[in-house]
Amino acid sequence: MADSSLSVSDRESFLAEPHIAALSVSAGQDRGPLTVPIWYQYAPGGEAWVLTEAGSRKARLIEAAGRFTLMVERVMPTVRYVSVEGPVTRTIPGTDELLQEITARYLPSDMVPAYIEFANAELGEQVAIYLRPERWLTADLGPGALPPVVTREQAP
Repeated sequence: MADSSLSVSDRESFLAEPHIAALSVSAGQDRGPLTVPIWYQYAPGGEAWVLTEAGSRKARLIEAAGRFTLMVERVMPTVRYVSVEGPVTRTIPGTDELLQEITARYLPSDMVPAYIEFANAELGEQVAIYLRPERWLTADLGPGALPPVVTREQAP
């Protein structure tokens, strides 16, 4: 089977695209990890960060563990994923600028003001949690990565 892992440039470029991530963090002994969907921000070569409610279970678990994982994927035109895990480098109070940046990454520009108004009114104090990419798992299962699929013609 061909090597399906991504180059450093490809994995960083893919992670920089606005996918919805699955964030995973240890939930303690005798528990599976907490895994939740989340918006994130990343620029190649830098740190990834998420914005979340300061008192959320997710924020408390990340603080306790000191690290977390983000995994992003797509299924078209090929199955591709990037998982990055690493230590928390800093946690800072959320700002209007960070909220604007991450919201504009995921929503059409005409929806950004309404979401920011909602977030400020309903979500409470936010924190930005930064991760330094340390371990990467990647794959692109495109042409050549998998054996050819044999299909049979079916009768009408």
